[in-house]
Amino acid sequence: MLTHTSRPRWIILGLLLCILVTSLLFFKESWWPLFQSAGMTTNEAKHIEQPMQDMGTMSGHSSMEMESSQAYAMVTPARQQLIGVTTALVSMRPLQTVIRAVGKVDYDEQRLTHINLRISGWVEDLFVDTTGQLVKKGQPLFTLYSQELVSAQEEYLLAMKANAQIQDSPLLETRHQTAQMVQSARDRLRHWTLKDAQIDELARRGKPQTYVTIYSPVAGYVIDKQVFKGTLVKPEMTLYAIADLSTVWVQAEVFEYEMPFVQVGQQGILTLAAYPGETFQGEITFIYPYLNQEARTNTVRLVFKNPKLRLKPDMYGTVQIQVNRGSKLVVPEEAVLDSGTRQIVYVVRGEGMFEPRQVTLGPKVGGYYEIVEGLALDERIATSGTFLLDSESKLMASSNMMGALGMGGIKMEQAHMGKMDMDMGKDKTMTGSGMAPANKTPAGASKKKAGDLVLGFSTNPSPARIGENRIQVIVSNQQGKPVSPAQVQLTFTMPMPGMRPATVPMSSSAEGTYEANVNLGMAGQWDLTILIQRAGQPDIRETFSVVAGGGRMSGMPGMSGMPGMSGM
Repeated sequence: MLTHTSRPRWIILGLLLCILVTSLLFFKESWWPLFQSAGMTTNEAKHIEQPMQDMGTMSGHSSMEMESSQAYAMVTPARQQLIGVTTALVSMRPLQTVIRAVGKVDYDEQRLTHINLRISGWVEDLFVDTTGQLVKKGQPLFTLYSQELVSAQEEYLLAMKANAQIQDSPLLETRHQTAQMVQSARDRLRHWTLKDAQIDELARRGKPQTYVTIYSPVAGYVIDKQVFKGTLVKPEMTLYAIADLSTVWVQAEVFEYEMPFVQVGQQGILTLAAYPGETFQGEITFIYPYLNQEARTNTVRLVFKNPKLRLKPDMYGTVQIQVNRGSKLVVPEEAVLDSGTRQIVYVVRGEGMFEPRQVTLGPKVGGYYEIVEGLALDERIATSGTFLLDSESKLMASSNMMGALGMGGIKMEQAHMGKMDMDMGKDKTMTGSGMAPANKTPAGASKKKAGDLVLGFSTNPSPARIGENRIQVIVSNQQGKPVSPAQVQLTFTMPMPGMRPATVPMSSSAEGTYEANVNLGMAGQWDLTILIQRAGQPDIRETFSVVAGGGRMSGMPGMSGMPGMSGM
């Protein structure tokens, strides 16, 4: 609980916080006169203002945007070996794999027959009386007594007798009607499962048959029997189920993620525990249009020939489906970082640099991903240690952001220094002991031999400091004669994660002398690379290193010039 004494302290702290927020909101207006008094241009003022705006905008970014920011990852060869980074070339590779699925032998539904009757009656004699019994086509199943069937036979016999009596009639229409009656009675018997041979036998005998024999319409094995001797059977009853097992189905359960590789017409190999070392070959004929919700599998139907009846329904086995997608551009599975929204591969760029590259993936076959878009043949990528490279890349992206804020602080520091620094490098420069002509090389200059040239390198001030520095390069041949004309460029960067190099042209101030102003935004070592281009001569490139100093803070790089930071 807060005491009466501590309450005023919290009120004072709240007021101070409100004042601080208000001053930050009016940051631009409060510092604008200082920028003008320092002799800064509008563009320079905007350069100072922009990092502060970026700092405010950064707090409004979503966590997803911050997470997706990537930069080049810089890892030295020694550190790559330490963390186990390995690389490989993007290559064309034949994608082949085998899908293994659990399969169950089932009846061929197209060879399954159910036998029932179209009339009611009683079973007298039962010839096929056991389940599993082999039945041939046309084999007697049972005899049936049916009053409806007896009446139909009598109608047929009467129609035949009437037709025979009027054959000598002169009335053609009467003969035609009696013939139709005979055919109609015959069709009724045929529809009630009597065969033509049985009807012919009825006509020859001349009297109805009390018990009619019912024959099997197909060959196969009885897999279900619901008829017994003396049973009253009706049309809605299934008396027998007969299956032809010369061909069987195998229902294979393929996992959901493997379904893109399965197509109708592919071959499948079935192995069974009952027959170790033996294989049976079938073909995919149908892919069911729905999933098994619990197991997340899709049923695939294969058809197998079964001449020796070795494949018995309800057997379980393993179905192997060979997948061959041809030669594709692939990368190893370990090379891909999948965040769920995008897939990243790190491409080797040399000098310890790795580029994060977003790619579009095809299906994964075996241990390789098919590359649809994003990589080219023979590009070198990282295949292990990618999680550490990803962390380094995001750290570099953060370093880039802080570097931008630091440059804004350096500009602020120059605003405090006034016109004296703004005039630096035009006709005079400040050194540790006083003023010196701009074109005169300081005593601390260094020289290097590059190709057929000798380069003299120096900085003003010397040693270099944080902020503006004037870089001077004297180019001469082996005999000391100045080399002119030439195009000279200066590229400067800091050898640290996230620092991107900047390039400026160097102007000629005298014969063989080239100069440029650069802003070294942080304390520490800077690498400055000189590129010399001459007509008809090979390019010359040489790197010099300087150490910038003079900042007021040694903590966060680039923040030494921020207003109000010196007192922290």
